[in-house]
Amino acid sequence: MKKTALLLLALVCCAATVVAQPAASKTQKPESARRRAVNLPGATPNGLFSAAVVAGNLVFTSGQIGVDPKTGQLAEGGTAGQLEQVFKNLSAVLDAAGSSTEHILKATVFLADMADYNTMNELYKKQFKGDPPARTTVQVAALPRGARIEIEAVAVLK
Repeated sequence: MKKTALLLLALVCCAATVVAQPAASKTQKPESARRRAVNLPGATPNGLFSAAVVAGNLVFTSGQIGVDPKTGQLAEGGTAGQLEQVFKNLSAVLDAAGSSTEHILKATVFLADMADYNTMNELYKKQFKGDPPARTTVQVAALPRGARIEIEAVAVLK
């Protein structure tokens, strides 16, 4: 009789634990659903968007244009000069997030003029060692501050 009562008590405790677990997990976000905003050290967040957002092990960057953060001006040298600055800016954002340009999975390139496509391609491919990330390139009507090029990226954390 005691053995039966103890066995029944153990089964009730196990059942209560199993039933309680799903309710507890509903209040906690799974690791993949957690996110954190990333802003560059020393930069003042603008309140409109974050430089990047990390969700799980992915980093989603905002579009980067060729503005030199020291001067606040677009880099000189047209598309070539701006593309070089874009990658410096993108690298800084990814570094602050815990990633790098080597970890980019997908890039989206926005060009103010598709006539810059070949120039962009030649300079772009120099930015990656080995296989380059997946990429989409589109021409847009205009870019912020009169920029010639903007790039956003999705990367994995280091």
